[in-house]
Amino acid sequence: MAGAQKSLTGAEVVARALSRLGATYCFGVVGSGNFDVTNSLVAHGLEFIAARHEGGAVTMADAHSRMSGAPALVSVHQGCGLTNTATGLGEAAKSRTPLVVLTAESSQGDVHSNFAIDQDAFARSVGASAHRLHRAETVLTDVLRAWRAAVIDRRSVVLSMPLNVQSAPSVKAVEVDDAVDHLLSLIDSTPTVPAGLDAVVEDLARAERPVFIVGRGGRRAGEAIAELGWRTGALLATSAVAKGLFNRAENEGSEFNLGISGGFSSPDTAELIHGADLVVSFGCALNDWTTRRGRLLHGDARIVQVDVDPDAPGRHRAIDRALVGDAAATARSVSVAWQKRYGSEPRIGYRTDEVRAKVAGGDWRLQPTSPEDMQGPGVDPRILTSRLDEILPEDRIVSIDSGNFMGYPAQFLGVPDENGFCFTQAFQSVGLGLGTAIGAAIAQPGRLPVLGTGDGGFHMAIAELETAVRLGIPLVCIVYNDAAYGAEVHHFETEEPGAPMDTVTFERTDIASIARGFGAAAVTVTDLADVETVEEWLTGSPETPLVIDAHIASDGGSWWLQEAFSHH
Repeated sequence: MAGAQKSLTGAEVVARALSRLGATYCFGVVGSGNFDVTNSLVAHGLEFIAARHEGGAVTMADAHSRMSGAPALVSVHQGCGLTNTATGLGEAAKSRTPLVVLTAESSQGDVHSNFAIDQDAFARSVGASAHRLHRAETVLTDVLRAWRAAVIDRRSVVLSMPLNVQSAPSVKAVEVDDAVDHLLSLIDSTPTVPAGLDAVVEDLARAERPVFIVGRGGRRAGEAIAELGWRTGALLATSAVAKGLFNRAENEGSEFNLGISGGFSSPDTAELIHGADLVVSFGCALNDWTTRRGRLLHGDARIVQVDVDPDAPGRHRAIDRALVGDAAATARSVSVAWQKRYGSEPRIGYRTDEVRAKVAGGDWRLQPTSPEDMQGPGVDPRILTSRLDEILPEDRIVSIDSGNFMGYPAQFLGVPDENGFCFTQAFQSVGLGLGTAIGAAIAQPGRLPVLGTGDGGFHMAIAELETAVRLGIPLVCIVYNDAAYGAEVHHFETEEPGAPMDTVTFERTDIASIARGFGAAAVTVTDLADVETVEEWLTGSPETPLVIDAHIASDGGSWWLQEAFSHH
């Protein structure tokens, strides 16, 4: 009995509380400062995924949180362990991904430690929410506060844990359990329904060509939004992060699914979106990517923006109506109000036979390709990706790195639903793809993980290939290898003709051999016939990654990236 009353250390309190709150996965790199808390997390039932670099770990956690719907944890050493997370943490923070970075910190007062930095300032500098364990007696309150910030406020949180507070006696186990149970009882999961729904019904009734665009905040609302679109005659589109949301055949009117709105839109899709006289966004920022800097929206179209974040509506462009509420609950409530006023029969609206045919023909995979579009030796990346789309199982999860290549997997690889596409592009950073693919694969273990990356991004993240090999993940890594930072090459060739390109071009490396050195399977593709090796790999029930070193021809500059460079 006396043993049951023993106070837990600060590190044990953190682990016990987070376990009872529902955390199941922790990604990280273990050093002396986070050794005890990491082992305590594992003792409390969490699965720890050891990465090779803290940047990879936080990107894995980011992707896992996005694709599982459950906040993930990251465990890193103090000082340099935390600073190594900078780019991945910046991506997560900009995306409002709920996760908690557990970082050790030099003992309070140890100002001469080699690891001492202002960790709170670092967290805030990349957009994360800075929290800390203040004293031994406040550890429980501190960790619950950090969890609330991650889950309720949808923030990426850095929880600094001074070494002396981690090791000091804190509170008893029963106190942890009671406090966690109390917090869980207070968290209100009832979705918010906004006021002013009658006005939205009137907007929809007046519109002849309504379009719904759904973003990250509507990824769990596909069925409700699809039904509302069917009743009101609206076409359906998503931002890139919600790709696949309306791909399920059972969705009402799935044949009016436009796919991605923005830089990845096909010409027919872009024309239909621009033709809308009413755009209703659900959990979508309507940023420059999704709207092509506003050019995709007709100047006379009314814009209604639905978001749980009261600061989101109107942030990127002028709108006509703002609704603060949950996407699914709002769509259901508008649907009920519509039926009360106009009955249960769906109207045609924008869903004409002519539009149906245009939507069907707008799929990028159906667009004609011409060899004349390509420059130099190598395989046409459009044809290569389309062929891989045919070969790879439909039940897949596609992750995308950043770079000149990114439109090929985004446009030519189909996905089954919104849980089949992971797009970590809020920071527009090259090199996050491999970590993204690993985290997404762990979150969706029943699907074949597929990564689209460039040679630059793959080299940046190469250490995490060992992680994928060690975990036995059958990850298909499509490396679009043009031996360059292609986006910069094409941009500056256009903007500054004759400018030297030595700083952004390289000798082509043998990526397939490098991959084999890590224990992965690999194939070099210089001709479409080389893709047969992928079919052979699939038949062998693989338990290791396959790296496809695709030597691609140049497209002269991917037009979807012109949107990014137009800001410069």
